[in-house]
Amino acid sequence: MCGIALIISGVRVDLSHILPDATDYYYYSPHSQQSETTLFSVDDIKAALRKRGPDSLGSKSISLHVHDGRIIRSSVEEEEPTILSKSNVDIDLNNGLVGNFLFVGATLQLRGVHPITQPLVDKSGNILVYNGEVFGGIEIVNDSNDAEVLIESLSKCCNCLSCQHDAACSPGKYSVPEFLSKIKGPWALIYWQESSKTIWFGRDALGRRSLLIHRPNIKDSRLMLSSVSPPYALHADFGSENGPGEPSFWEELPCGVYSLSMNASKMNGNWVCEVKRHDWLDPLLQELIKWDRSLVEPTPDVLSDVYKTCSNEQEQRAKLHQEVLSALKESVRRRTIFSGVHQGNSPVAVLFSGGLDSMILAALLDQCLDPKYEIDLLNVSFDGQLAPDRISARAGVNELRKIAPLRRWNLVEIDAELSKLTPETPHVMSLINPSNTYMDLNIGIALWLAAGGDGWVSEEIGTDSNNHSECQRIKYKSESRILLVGSGADEQCAGYGRHKTKYKKSSWAGLNEEMKLDMQRIWKRNLGRDDRCIADNGKEARFPFLDEDVIRILLDIPLWEIADLRQPSGVGDKKILREVARMLHLQEAAVLPKRAIQFGSRIARESNRKNFGSNRAANQASAGSALFNPL
Repeated sequence: MCGIALIISGVRVDLSHILPDATDYYYYSPHSQQSETTLFSVDDIKAALRKRGPDSLGSKSISLHVHDGRIIRSSVEEEEPTILSKSNVDIDLNNGLVGNFLFVGATLQLRGVHPITQPLVDKSGNILVYNGEVFGGIEIVNDSNDAEVLIESLSKCCNCLSCQHDAACSPGKYSVPEFLSKIKGPWALIYWQESSKTIWFGRDALGRRSLLIHRPNIKDSRLMLSSVSPPYALHADFGSENGPGEPSFWEELPCGVYSLSMNASKMNGNWVCEVKRHDWLDPLLQELIKWDRSLVEPTPDVLSDVYKTCSNEQEQRAKLHQEVLSALKESVRRRTIFSGVHQGNSPVAVLFSGGLDSMILAALLDQCLDPKYEIDLLNVSFDGQLAPDRISARAGVNELRKIAPLRRWNLVEIDAELSKLTPETPHVMSLINPSNTYMDLNIGIALWLAAGGDGWVSEEIGTDSNNHSECQRIKYKSESRILLVGSGADEQCAGYGRHKTKYKKSSWAGLNEEMKLDMQRIWKRNLGRDDRCIADNGKEARFPFLDEDVIRILLDIPLWEIADLRQPSGVGDKKILREVARMLHLQEAAVLPKRAIQFGSRIARESNRKNFGSNRAANQASAGSALFNPL
């Protein structure tokens, strides 16, 4: 997991094509008497990014100039750029300084045998800051660093800003959007293409990596992209100047590929640059984004008992279950790829509740990870041993030990008290920003603590007189840098309570539309927030259920085989994953009901008591969707 940022000053940018109600803003104007303002420094952004990428931190800057009516740039510099201010607004716009770009990259290196420092700069002057993993679509040798492969491949792309190649383009070359559309895996990047004087930026089609955008405004006149917001920016989102409907200081960048070309036009004595959004150009990726399922409404005979017991249909159903299991196993295998020196005894951990999704991931991880490694199972509780997730986690690890007795399983019990987290709460608020509800905060705190891995493990010290094992708890901190997370399972397999409600109201078609809505907004509601909270610990979240091939296979399966919400909870919801669990010999996990982390860890209960007085008062105030205020 890496942290990336770009700070642009001195350039007037039109964002109207990518953000709703966006207006362009002059960084400086000869006609403006107002001095420029900034709410935080570059060092504040670097400090926030460094937590995501503890292995190295670097920055590069370029300055843009106009020469004979054409924008050029100076050489790449190590130091920060000169900030344009009111004192130098009267420069010669025909032959003068136009603006500055500062690239910042903090690296958590999980691939490649040689240390790297971002930003990467190639011999042509192209610059890349990258946060992600390539799991397919582009060939990456196991001991190679994917960022280095990406900048080399991007340097071969043509200069086209659209899918229509210019006549001057060499045959067989890709445009940047074409190339990025080929990548399978989570990513966010910012890339300066020297030959076209263009900034390319974006995040993958599912939004599995965070990238925030700040549009220039009167509070801070810089255009900025960043993996995470610095704490000082949190108060800007809640300031009295923000009226109803006014955008937050930071916003989640919608998934996609964007360009900002410096081949700008001159308007009213100023250079105006336009941000454009580009379509995904891979047909398979386009299908995933649409999330259309062809088999939604079952015929009456399909749901009949005769149909279910037909040997031919049972065979077909077993084949579907095997396909899902195989796809999930391959997805987990891809996500156990790592190299370098930072491995430790347990290189890959699981965010672990002992529920259906995390049990499947843990069992598959056991099949994919070298037996010499231990596996850390990270479990957080705000009610000691009484929280539902702690109880199911203890039962779950015992079931895992039965099916994989040779593996060393470390159930890391992370105990927390909300009343003692007052100093840390503002920090987590800045991590989940721009999310701003109590539900987001509760989930964010639970994820942040779990990813930290600072807890206790139980070790057997002998047996008592009745031949029962005696254990003691010892302090333990997980050093795993890769964390498998079950995000996407509920959205794709109808695991939420609202799915059952929708099914009761609108039958199969309504259920399908609700699931589609969940998948198309998961980047905004879940993934950016979760990425930021986990990555702040120097850990990389990987989401096996959101692998492109897994999504494709689940979409090809009839909806009634995915879930049958006519049946009770723990049976019909996520029906196909329950069958996968049984195939992995996880009989107890296969019947567990869905339980969200904020309820399973009991942080929601403690938050309700702290902020509303009681659970009842919180429910009356719709606490889940209520907005919090920064401390």
